[in-house]
Amino acid sequence: MSGRLIYLIGPSGSGKDSLLDAARERLAERDCVIVRRVITRSAEAVGEDAIGVSPAEFDQQEAAGGFALSWRANGLAYGIPRQIDDWLAAGQDVLVNGSRAYLAQARQRYPELLAILLQVDEAALRQRLLARGRESAEQIEARLARNRSFVVGGASAATVAAEAPPTPGSTERLIVLNNSGSLEQTVTQMLHLLSDNRTCA
Repeated sequence: MSGRLIYLIGPSGSGKDSLLDAARERLAERDCVIVRRVITRSAEAVGEDAIGVSPAEFDQQEAAGGFALSWRANGLAYGIPRQIDDWLAAGQDVLVNGSRAYLAQARQRYPELLAILLQVDEAALRQRLLARGRESAEQIEARLARNRSFVVGGASAATVAAEAPPTPGSTERLIVLNNSGSLEQTVTQMLHLLSDNRTCA
């Protein structure tokens, strides 16, 4: 049986990197691989455990078919190595740190992917963004505004997941995972969620 792609999305500062780091060993025990993204960001930059490349190197890899998925956002280019197709074909589940804006395209290539939206209360999100010190106050407020405007099918993602049963092929199939509390609580909730949806089980 083929594995399943788990597509984690959420606003910057929602804690995706921290969640993946905290859950890494327990996911590995369930034969679930967390993918290292290729990003046009220097290796010295603060952030996730990614593979940093130059824009020219990224373009070369992309043109050579080196990525299963790739997109641009916030002035950077992101790529998911093509190796994930081998892992999926071997029956392993694969978890990627994806892009909200690229979800529809990702679902076209992987129709059965499980999309998880990591959400954080706005007050907590603002505090985390300020604590990171990566952006100005204006940039942070712009990020918060984009987060408020994120809608799927005309409703908030939380509303869609809670109230609207998904239809086959719908891009509105999102499972919301709240990360406003403790990280350990979120890890536990995610593992239960994955087991309930018969991935990484």
